[in-house]
Amino acid sequence: MSKTLSVWIWGTVAALSVGSPLSFAQAGAQTGDGKTSPAAASRDIPRRDISGTWTPEVEGAGIGGPGPYSMPSDGKHEPLYTALAREKMKAYRPGNGIYQNVPSMINDPAVIYCDPQGMPRIDLYELRATHITQEKLKVFILYQYEKIWRAIWTDGRQLPKDPEPRWFGYSVGKWEDDYTFVAQTYGVDERTWLDKSGRPHSDEMRVEERFHRISKDLLEFTVTIDDPKMYTATWKPLNKFRMKLLPDDYEPTEMMCSVSEYMQYNKQMGFGNPTVGQPPPAK
Repeated sequence: MSKTLSVWIWGTVAALSVGSPLSFAQAGAQTGDGKTSPAAASRDIPRRDISGTWTPEVEGAGIGGPGPYSMPSDGKHEPLYTALAREKMKAYRPGNGIYQNVPSMINDPAVIYCDPQGMPRIDLYELRATHITQEKLKVFILYQYEKIWRAIWTDGRQLPKDPEPRWFGYSVGKWEDDYTFVAQTYGVDERTWLDKSGRPHSDEMRVEERFHRISKDLLEFTVTIDDPKMYTATWKPLNKFRMKLLPDDYEPTEMMCSVSEYMQYNKQMGFGNPTVGQPPPAK
């Protein structure tokens, strides 16, 4: 077995382990009410700069097999589904969470076909080393898992009103203050699942990503889902999720989805396999 396949299998098998979310240690100077003091927050922090390579402060906290860190699929952290969402979920057979299935029944497109994860799942599953680079007109985010990159436009443009669906949607962003960058995403392809546990989204989903730099070496990352078709209230699959800055010379492990190797993995795991007649999901 190749080293690439071994790395891929290791990451996926780790995600198949269902467990309780980890606890984060709270770092940084705080006031009596638990908030970081303004003086401490601004000390030695680069202004309007979230560039660098970041990784979850607690190792493994971003894997998110049983659902994202702040809202795992454990029967205690379910978002408020609409009736339409419940109906859509009937066709989903995830391999993790409270609705998990045996491998032969799993129909998660990202698992059995190597389909792109889409947004916001790229933030909620296998979030590992994440590189952010800033340019004049856009911010790029590069993910270790699958070696995916996204562009967030910062030139003042608005999100399209009726976009052609994309795997990762369309993203625009702006600085809310000197230490908080906020991105909005719209137009995500409905074929993607919102997370590994099989939560759905509609074509009207909006995703907000909030990157708040609380110190030179720590970033708080919050993801908010707003999708009235699927959920009766907004919810945060990641809420002030802490990521630490890695050294400039850090080199991430290559984790790519090779279709030929993934077919070997499917066979070993007993997943449904398109090469033996199982059709891909309808567009």
